[in-house]
Formats: sequence, C-alpha cells, structure tokens
Amino acid sequence: RVDQLKYDVQHLQTALRNFQHRRYIREQQERQREELLARTFTTNDSDTSIPIDETLQFNESLQNAHRGMDDLIGSGTNILQGLRDQRVTLKGTHKKILDVANMLGLSNTVMRLIEKRAFQDKYFMIGGMILTCVIMFLVVQYLT
Repeated sequence: RVDQLKYDVQHLQTALRNFQHRRYIREQQERQREELLARTFTTNDSDTSIPIDETLQFNESLQNAHRGMDDLIGSGTNILQGLRDQRVTLKGTHKKILDVANMLGLSNTVMRLIEKRAFQDKYFMIGGMILTCVIMFLVVQYLT
C-alpha cells in the first residue's frame, strides 16, 4: 500500500511539473508574441539588416583567386609547351653544330667545354624554374 502511494505521489509530481512547464512555455510564447506585435520596425533598423556585403566580397575574392589560378595554370602550360619546342630546336641545332665542328676539326677539349656549359645551363634553368614556383607559391599564400 505504501509503495502504491509513493508511486502515485511521484506520478502526480511529474504530471504537475509537466503542467507547470507547459504553462511557463505558453506564457513565454504569449509574452514574445505581444512584444513582437508591439514592436515597430523601421527601414534602417539594425536588427533587420542582413550582413551580406562581407560574404559577397569574400565570394568575389574567391572567384578572382580561382580565375587567377586558372590563368597561372594556362600560362604555365604555354611556357612548358614553348620549352619543349625550344628543346627540339636546340637538339637539332646541337646536332648541326657537332656536324660542323667535326667537319672543321675542332678539338675534343673545346667540344667537352661546350657540352659542360650546356650541362651547367640545364641546372641553372631547373633552379630558376624551382625559384619561380616558390615565388608563385608565396605570392598565392600571401594574397589569399
């Protein structure tokens, strides 16, 4: 019998808490409704403005960066194609120079110096390409 009474008391207390909570929420909603209906809005009210300008500027800068990267990739592709064409041309020129040098009877020492210089020039070109890539990376990191 005592356990039944304890259960009933707990059940009634829970029902009372639920009823009080619903009543509190209803009163709060009515209060908010009255505040909203009593409020007057003006065209320049700061509460009704939407801060969209910053988002638009951010979106435009992202699109500009995207276009810039596309342009960089396109120019890089064109530069690589130009370098390939120059390599083919230089190989042909190198072969012709070797043929002419053999006909003129240039010494092997001069030929070795020429080949050594071409080898060194290749490393200078690779170093310049790496330096250019690093500079482009730093510019992109700094500007975005």
